[in-house]
Amino acid sequence: MPLKEFYEKEVVPKLIETFKYKNVFEVPKLEKIVLNIGLGEAIHNIKMLDAAKEELKLIAGQAPVITRARKSIAAFKLREGMPIGCMVTLRRKQMFDFFEKLVNIALPRVRDFRGISGKAFDGKGNYTLGIKEQIIFPEIDYDKIDVIKGMNITVVTTAKNNEEGKELLKLMGMPFRN
Repeated sequence: MPLKEFYEKEVVPKLIETFKYKNVFEVPKLEKIVLNIGLGEAIHNIKMLDAAKEELKLIAGQAPVITRARKSIAAFKLREGMPIGCMVTLRRKQMFDFFEKLVNIALPRVRDFRGISGKAFDGKGNYTLGIKEQIIFPEIDYDKIDVIKGMNITVVTTAKNNEEGKELLKLMGMPFRN
């Protein structure tokens, strides 16, 4: 069963029962997933940014956008407008496909995986997860990468608070640590 269908048939009734919503539109849902790779080394080696962009394109199935420095920092030899990372925002079908791949394929491939922390919520029901190695995704060919890069994955929900957001993600299969 596709994740969107699972959400509508299984997750929504459980959330309505748990939080006593009066209307179906009050039920929190996934809004978007943002993948971000920040590369401080891109200042010295621009080829790293191209490699990161290609890897993010493979992982997300969508072309990433180059992010640029907002302000200059002399200590890091960084000038305003220099490319320092890349990001991609997933919505609708791509978002559900990526979430399913993350939960069922990528996270179980992390070394010594015992679940993810339930404390990385921002107060409004959005969850941010840091991944140290991009090689946990099956699309990445281990032999072709030069440097192991990490990434941030932010799951944005319509939940009003952390409790609702955590319950939504837990019901959708996110493996939280006990």
